[in-house]
Amino acid sequence: MEYREEKVLYNKEICNGIWELKLSGKFQGRPGQFYMLRAWENEPLLSRPISIYSIDEEGISFLYKIVGKGTEILKKLQKGDEVKVTGPLGNGFPMEKIKGKVAIVVGGIGIAPMRYLTQGLEGCEVHLYAGFRDESYSVDSFSPYIKKSVIVTETGEEGEKGYVTDYIDVEDYNVVLSCGPEIMMNKLIKQCKEKSIPLYVSLEKHMACGVGACLVCTCKTKDGYKRTCKEGPVFLGEELEE
Repeated sequence: MEYREEKVLYNKEICNGIWELKLSGKFQGRPGQFYMLRAWENEPLLSRPISIYSIDEEGISFLYKIVGKGTEILKKLQKGDEVKVTGPLGNGFPMEKIKGKVAIVVGGIGIAPMRYLTQGLEGCEVHLYAGFRDESYSVDSFSPYIKKSVIVTETGEEGEKGYVTDYIDVEDYNVVLSCGPEIMMNKLIKQCKEKSIPLYVSLEKHMACGVGACLVCTCKTKDGYKRTCKEGPVFLGEELEE
């Protein structure tokens, strides 16, 4: 893969442990696709796959959570620093199949790829169901593109208390789109299967190469194992097997 260097426009913490990084330059990508980023030479060995949060005339934005050595390095980036990037990678959401009344269901940092997706939905009535542990983030940025939002926290400190999948009736929608923890999406897959509602999920998997060569990020489907970085990260929910 060919990496190119782009400069940081800003890198800010928007919530405890959640950061938004914006790089300048001309970028392309479909909703649901991702880029591989690295801001180091040799260590860590692997680049980090991060979904597209937003693209505009200034550049591209990424929303990321501090979870390890790579993201700890990313959070130290300042305006003018250079980041190596390659992409867009993956398949993205099938925008032509998303019509009518749409539910977007996210959990935690799974909200990251869904803002760019929501911006690209035309002629749809969009409702956002966002689940967090105790504090929400990024929800306000969806406001121009959605008709309704439901915030759920496990602690009940904000919005409804419990799990986001308990607050959606999938029968109310023509299609459901989701990204978040595996346990959340598995429950949503079952709900949509029972009611025959189309569901597209963006999987969060550890990736090494980002182009399907290493097979680290495979997932089990009805048609055998598929690579999340190549055939995904977006899959039709009913195709996935637990």
